[in-house]
Amino acid sequence: MRNNSRYLIRLDDACPTMDATKWGRMETLLDKYGVKPMIGIVPACEDKELLCQQPDPDFWGKARNWQKKGYAIALHGYNHVYSSNDGLKGLNPMWARSEFAGVSLDEQRKKIREGVKVLKENGIDCEYFFAPSHTFDENTLEALRKESNIRIISDTISLRPYRHNDFIMIPQVVSIARTLPLTGIYTFCYHPNLMQETEFEQLDSFISKNQSSFISFQDIQYKKFGGKRLLDKLLSTTYFLYHEYRNKGKN
Repeated sequence: MRNNSRYLIRLDDACPTMDATKWGRMETLLDKYGVKPMIGIVPACEDKELLCQQPDPDFWGKARNWQKKGYAIALHGYNHVYSSNDGLKGLNPMWARSEFAGVSLDEQRKKIREGVKVLKENGIDCEYFFAPSHTFDENTLEALRKESNIRIISDTISLRPYRHNDFIMIPQVVSIARTLPLTGIYTFCYHPNLMQETEFEQLDSFISKNQSSFISFQDIQYKKFGGKRLLDKLLSTTYFLYHEYRNKGKN
């Protein structure tokens, strides 16, 4: 049976102190094949693990250039600092640690408000959101409603995008680009700061063989999607049970 899956690329943790060399390599690789990724920008990064180099004075110029090239820009949290261990109680229980899940609505509103402000002040329009460690809750959605025009989130488990109240969820199921047995719309999530040579080579090889299957986030016909299908509910339940079992004791 032919697999008609479509593929998306998401790049996490862009900020002024990112590893500019690795990010530049990723950009060159994707541009070679005309793949337009989603890039998650941390507006006010305070995560020491993302201090890969001295702040790049041209970072925001690079970000505006990504936008001009048709890359999707996402608000990736605010400071990327985990202040809660309630991630497993949220809408996407991947990990316990969270910048958002379990945090008060007022504090989440402030994070979204200030994050959007930083992006706007640097000439960046933002239609998407995803949280550090994939963890967020209903208060995060309410904060986005109150403080932004963002209604599309890259995360949760499903084979295709679906509507959750007034939000569209674009599933993010796997990290490394690979062919999967079930037909779906798959987002491959990469962290360029952490990538090794073999990972760049593997991604290059996969895209070269599957170039026609890659789409951009702007290509998705969001209006045609309804609520989460039964199959996708079963998939997400199974996924999180397995994930909980596999990572028991790690959080």
